[in-house]
Amino acid sequence: MSDKTKAIILMATTALIWSSGGLAIKLVDWNPMAITGFRSGLAALTLVLLFRDKLTFRFSPIQIAAAAGYAGLLITNVVATKWTTSANAILLAYTAPVYVALLAPWLLKEKTRRSDWMFIGVTVGGMVLFFLDRLSPTGLLGNIVAVGTGFSYAIFTLCMRAQKDASPVESVILGHIITCVCGLPFMFETMPSAESWAGLIYLGILQQGVSLALYTWAIKRLRALEAILIMMLEPIFNPIWVALGYGELPGFWAIVGGIVVIISVTLRGIRSALAR
Repeated sequence: MSDKTKAIILMATTALIWSSGGLAIKLVDWNPMAITGFRSGLAALTLVLLFRDKLTFRFSPIQIAAAAGYAGLLITNVVATKWTTSANAILLAYTAPVYVALLAPWLLKEKTRRSDWMFIGVTVGGMVLFFLDRLSPTGLLGNIVAVGTGFSYAIFTLCMRAQKDASPVESVILGHIITCVCGLPFMFETMPSAESWAGLIYLGILQQGVSLALYTWAIKRLRALEAILIMMLEPIFNPIWVALGYGELPGFWAIVGGIVVIISVTLRGIRSALAR
């Protein structure tokens, strides 16, 4: 088997592992801040062990900003997954390219093209559809938090692009440490059940730890277009696993909005990859 074939298989495996996070979070009966903190503590330890000979922590302002963005992504995603449907949480997170396109001219001096504005308009329209469903007060708040996930993801992406020859592993580890510290006070309120402990270990070691090692190996051996298309398995399968394992179904308008967001983000990613 060639390295290219292995990379495709490992990238698809990574996407599917990441897509399982929604179901695992739903099944863990614990405070969402405790879940994200414990998961990140395990993930940080796993990543340090896996990359111990390759880590270079500069603690530069931009590396810390990337870590803060990643921590924001981790925290808001878990909270949103607990407060709204998993489909809403993951699909609203995938609106991150909107904020990248809006902020890049100021932070990276990259010009926003006419096609970018068209993409922004279509994606924002898809985002609005998520809020047309009948939502409980908690569900509405969860959707708002999920929008924050997309924004945090954008900050992480922009800060990583602003770092010369940046490795994502150091910023990811620092982000996990920040998340663990934020979640620590909530871990002592109650204790999870035995089944929840199994889910937490899975989330920390495999879903957030080992999966990143697979991703970093595969991404170096794939073209950008290939990686974009394969990683779209995550937002597609995330709500499917939750529907099968938890019985949670997204609303009609959320499904329509999700389709709009996935198509818009995918087409923009394909266009950018082809242009490069």
